[in-house]
Amino acid sequence: MAFLSRIPLLSSYASTRGWPFIIAWCHRIAGLVLVGYLWFHIYTLLSLSSPSRYDATMKFYGFFLFRILEWALAIPVIFHAFNGGRLILYESFERRDDESMNRWLLWLSILYVALLGALMLMGNQSVSAVFFWLTMSVAGLTLAYGVASKVWTIQHSLLWKLQRITGAYLLILIPAHMLFMHLNYAMAHEANTVAMRMQNYFIKAMDISLVLVVLYHAGYGLVSLTGDYLESRTLRMGLAGLVFLVMLLFAAVGIRLTLVI
Repeated sequence: MAFLSRIPLLSSYASTRGWPFIIAWCHRIAGLVLVGYLWFHIYTLLSLSSPSRYDATMKFYGFFLFRILEWALAIPVIFHAFNGGRLILYESFERRDDESMNRWLLWLSILYVALLGALMLMGNQSVSAVFFWLTMSVAGLTLAYGVASKVWTIQHSLLWKLQRITGAYLLILIPAHMLFMHLNYAMAHEANTVAMRMQNYFIKAMDISLVLVVLYHAGYGLVSLTGDYLESRTLRMGLAGLVFLVMLLFAAVGIRLTLVI
């Protein structure tokens, strides 16, 4: 925090609004970036219907600039995930040591980004997709159950509770997804290998669950933003309906893509 406080713009906001304000806005901005990437990711996977087109797309994304952007994407991913975990600890487990949790958030994020960069540079690992996702799903479901047991009795709406529970699940699964893409490069970047992996019924179930959970979590987050900054109830309801329709469309596309491959 001492280092960050020396950055002119951050120091100004930190002194007038405080670090919680800055971190909250970074969390929302990271979430918006990830929603955009989610839509882009599903759109890219549609080219799997033509293996040659998918391979050409992946080759294009293999250029140095895109590889740097892909690595940089780990920053909003891991920040949003870990900060979401910090908020769950704050809200549901009454952990109020902000300075300690922010320090852990920073260093764990740096460690994850460095690990992903190392995997991208090596690019020659091999791991069983079923074993990897079975392990990650058990960890994610265990964490989600732990959060559910704490939030279920809180006086909030069911949708709010599901947002926290899905956030706990994704805290494990989304960073794991990025790591998996580079543990075995071909499993995410070569059409035939991707299609072969997705033909496994367990992998299909995992992919569909991720599509549904991620789109719900993202949709609820977008609707929450409209509620925070729009006073007109009519406008909020209209935008919430639009978000629901867009997420429903991408869910249908993602599920259909998973089932037909």
